[in-house]
Amino acid sequence: MMNFSLKPIGMLHSPFREATGTPIQSATAKAVEGWVEVFPEFAPGLRDLEGFDRIWLLYWFHLTAPARLLVKPFLDQQERGVFATRSPCRPNSIGLSCVRLIGVDGNRLLIADLDFLDETPLLDIKPYVPAFDCFEARHVGWLEGKATQAVMADSRFELSETKLKQC
Repeated sequence: MMNFSLKPIGMLHSPFREATGTPIQSATAKAVEGWVEVFPEFAPGLRDLEGFDRIWLLYWFHLTAPARLLVKPFLDQQERGVFATRSPCRPNSIGLSCVRLIGVDGNRLLIADLDFLDETPLLDIKPYVPAFDCFEARHVGWLEGKATQAVMADSRFELSETKLKQC
């Protein structure tokens, strides 16, 4: 097995301090605003980003419970395989959000439509390109027919002493 490490390139800032009440996806977080602090040594990489409407943020779920291979997702009452969900309790706790880029101010990105907790470590930024990132999908597995509007998180994936004992 190959060993490697990830180094945060910045910090995400949002109005959400705990999972409960946080939108579960950026598409359900309309108008929620925050900002991205890119560490100074990575700031030159922001050049030319301002021309994009949306960006992908990859980050580390730093406050989630340990990984589980079977989870009960927010949109269902049945256990599902973690890879068929967007649960944060993953073997590699990597999160992904497509947010609206409002502006760039030095090493700070003003963003909206966000669904992550304050002070989340940022791993990478990529531009959203509709020609590459938008696909028609005929099948969505177990999510078929589920209501997906404005769903907020509860505490089921939060890191806590009680949950540590359950895992």
